[in-house]
Amino acid sequence: GKYDIESIKCIDEAGNYIYFMASPNNATQLYLYKVKMDGKSDAVLVSLAELVGTHNYTISPNAKWASHTFSNYKTMPVKEWISLPNHKAVNTATSIATTMVTDNSSTVKYITVTTEDNVTLDAWINYPKNFDSTKKYPAVFYVYGEPAAATVGDSYGNHQNFLYNGDMSEDGYFQIAVDNRGTPSLKGAEWRKSIYRKIGTINVRDMAMAAKKILSKNYFDKERIAVWGWSGGGSSTLNLMFQYPDIFKTGIAIAAVGNQLFYDNIYQERYMGLPQENKEDFIIGSPISYAKNLKGNLLYIHGTGDDNVHYSNAEVLLNELIKYNKQFQFMAYPNRTHSISEGEGTRLHLTTLYTSYLQKNCPPGGR
Repeated sequence: GKYDIESIKCIDEAGNYIYFMASPNNATQLYLYKVKMDGKSDAVLVSLAELVGTHNYTISPNAKWASHTFSNYKTMPVKEWISLPNHKAVNTATSIATTMVTDNSSTVKYITVTTEDNVTLDAWINYPKNFDSTKKYPAVFYVYGEPAAATVGDSYGNHQNFLYNGDMSEDGYFQIAVDNRGTPSLKGAEWRKSIYRKIGTINVRDMAMAAKKILSKNYFDKERIAVWGWSGGGSSTLNLMFQYPDIFKTGIAIAAVGNQLFYDNIYQERYMGLPQENKEDFIIGSPISYAKNLKGNLLYIHGTGDDNVHYSNAEVLLNELIKYNKQFQFMAYPNRTHSISEGEGTRLHLTTLYTSYLQKNCPPGGR
């Protein structure tokens, strides 16, 4: 079929079936399918069609039993044991149908956005509670944007800002995420491979153009638009702040790759090629190449003991910002690794820093 397979879950030799995860009609979701091993049969949906969202399974070797989990943006994760191939709960008292609780007060909406480049992207928008379309609200974009992960899966908790002290929707923020080309969405080889040698350009362009389209609504305050991310998301945040300073006014970048030539070969060369052959692509995609364009408010955070994105990334970026007299705020966490989780009080300090900076430079609430 003309669809991506996310993973093979079981090969049922006795029944002549392969069980696999896919989502031909909606790349933000995931379902269990089976197909006969005859090379000509169509795939058959095994997951219950009425459970719309993200499924996962651990299937026994004989394909008779499975542990099944499910969630979506308004349903907390639930689990059951099922029999296959009929997908029946082993115990109806503990089945998903019995234990599932849906939060109908959710303020999240999933949308598609077609940019001026004629690229259609998946996105979610978490609206402020008590939203009033006659007022103008701030928006905070959560970004990643690289081939290692997607941000727009239809699963529970995907829309919670884990660094914000409080409830962003209650405080009056829009929260938004967009999956650009090159993310591991189930959209085919062309989608996945489009980012090759273009990290920092094609992905950043997609996110910026999607933001431009979304923010065309009158209820967004164009002067209160923020973006943040960690690791590859930190790199995307820097690139968005530097390459599209007229869209993004405030940025919080954590553990970012400032210079792609500094990152490890098992990841960077996999997606960017060899610097000995196409060094210019590494340079063009690096935030350091655009630091001189900073206009807005930037908070940059890095652990000095980062064993993934080495601290030298921060130092070269800081020097470039200093070179062009770009004012910014910087926080180094001594000897913390990529997770910035070690040391007494670290997480509270980080969340306090994040929240206070965002509230000061991108104040919440409708106006």
